[in-house]
Amino acid sequence: MFRFKSRAGCVWDLALRRGTAERKVKATEKRRNSQTTGLTIGKQIQSLDSPLEIFVICAQGVCGFFPTPQERDTDKGEEMSTGRFRSGGRDKCRMHMVTWNVATAEPPEDITSLLQLDVQPPTDLYVIGLQEVSSSPVRFISDLLVEDSWSHVFMDTLAPRGFIKVTSVRMQGLLLLVFAKQVHLPYIRDIQTTYTRTGIFGYWGNKGGVSVRFSFYGHMVCFLNCHLAAHMNYALQRVDEFEYILETQDFDISESPNVLDHKVVFWFGDLNFRIADHGLHFLRSSINSGRLNLLWSKDQLLMMKKKEAFLQEFEEGPLNFKPTYKFARNSDTYDTRKSTVALPLTMYRPRPLQRCSTTLLFLLTSLTWGLLSVWLGAWYRELDPPSGKKRKPAWTDRILWRIKPKDLPSEDDEKASTCTDDGQDEYPIMVTQDKYTSDMSYGVSDHKPVIATFSLELRKCFDTPMVHISPVGVWSADQDAVLTYTVQEDFMSSTWDWIGLYKVGFKSASDYETFVWVRENELPEINEVIQISVDKDEIPLLGGQYVLGYYSTNMQSILGLSSNFQILESKRAVMEGLVPEGINGINK
Repeated sequence: MFRFKSRAGCVWDLALRRGTAERKVKATEKRRNSQTTGLTIGKQIQSLDSPLEIFVICAQGVCGFFPTPQERDTDKGEEMSTGRFRSGGRDKCRMHMVTWNVATAEPPEDITSLLQLDVQPPTDLYVIGLQEVSSSPVRFISDLLVEDSWSHVFMDTLAPRGFIKVTSVRMQGLLLLVFAKQVHLPYIRDIQTTYTRTGIFGYWGNKGGVSVRFSFYGHMVCFLNCHLAAHMNYALQRVDEFEYILETQDFDISESPNVLDHKVVFWFGDLNFRIADHGLHFLRSSINSGRLNLLWSKDQLLMMKKKEAFLQEFEEGPLNFKPTYKFARNSDTYDTRKSTVALPLTMYRPRPLQRCSTTLLFLLTSLTWGLLSVWLGAWYRELDPPSGKKRKPAWTDRILWRIKPKDLPSEDDEKASTCTDDGQDEYPIMVTQDKYTSDMSYGVSDHKPVIATFSLELRKCFDTPMVHISPVGVWSADQDAVLTYTVQEDFMSSTWDWIGLYKVGFKSASDYETFVWVRENELPEINEVIQISVDKDEIPLLGGQYVLGYYSTNMQSILGLSSNFQILESKRAVMEGLVPEGINGINK
């Protein structure tokens, strides 16, 4: 056992999990032979059976312990400088984004229209940002243990079409989900999430931002889902909150430690900017006649972009769809009843306390705030007197993006882009917005969802998965099975890594049928073929199409997938009457 103190001030007693392989570093070699041992928090965690259960507890605190950002930066620079991962041409990726304030409603039964599933060319990535997901104390705590209803409906809809949930992050009512086609999974790496509270003096998460960042074929992208302060008079506060979120959110990635360090940033959510000055009659007339351009000059976000330099770096498509707030539920009629004006409890907020990234502390904090929520809600409503003004429609729900500006060359800086050749394409990713609209067919909320589709034209920095994995021979529950894996590129592997057996159409990395740990006595060499046995009792009795996936706890992603393969029905399945006789040549 030894003691480790995190940046957040948490002190943990850590113990080696399996084996005592020591970490070897050869600074003079291009590849470091890192012997990273898994770590545990306390003795009880060693008895957990699921790698995902263990991962939830230790990933942010322990897995971040190895390696240091400087080591990762050195390794990546060495690997990229060889150029062997570069792809000659350009590839296009199609991304579908949704932002929707769901106003605590349950999801509709059919979200096909929202996701535009049958569009051509087909989508590669789905990014869904929700606000005001139901987060009552009991509901919120239960959602920490199992997936919430909104996540379920998206996974159930997308999984049969070959989309897997890459990651998600939730802060009370804010939820951000990322899905990708299975073929892209090995090239989505270094996944990290974070969040920032801005509600009630910066300590309450009803307002704020949640973000996901990752490397997509070597390009750093970040998605930031925000719910900012409400009401007409607080436009400046909304800008301050967004700037505060950008300043406080950071990642343990040396190449892009902050949101704006990423090559592409997508900023979206219920940003709550309103249409100023115009009266309700003029607004209605302009909307009903389709003359939406008459309202653009008084849109608070467009007005603020003229004043704030950092906002000018963000691009947005034209607002050629009707304002998406506020509607009477289950209708296309605007709700213009008298509104209220609340005291902006976030305006004079202190800096939020630095949080400890442990599940236990997070649960205790959530429970404490949950018990206080009733009292806080009543107090907040007392500070919310009627304004006497009618509510006006507004484009509160928005999707913007930012391409990182080109850095000015420096005499001392001899670094070149890792994804381009000799000055070609200073911006490795070209972003084109193909559609920006709303879907008026959904009425469960007082907001209408906003949809944007993008084409990402990029040059791949690599096109080889880090790990090659494949089944060996025939697989059935009648005998132990064998698989092999080979590390094809150096990364911070660990004895905490595992290989999952997934049924084709799986929903997420945790949706495995069974799993095996990687070799535990020592970590692999590059191109070393390693053989692992799978106990027959762990193999499904019924046959079907399956795939193997190598999951890295340090990189929080699947680094390699096998081709789809068939598992045969076992004799036990026939004897137990689970399948008819004669299948696969098996008879009673």
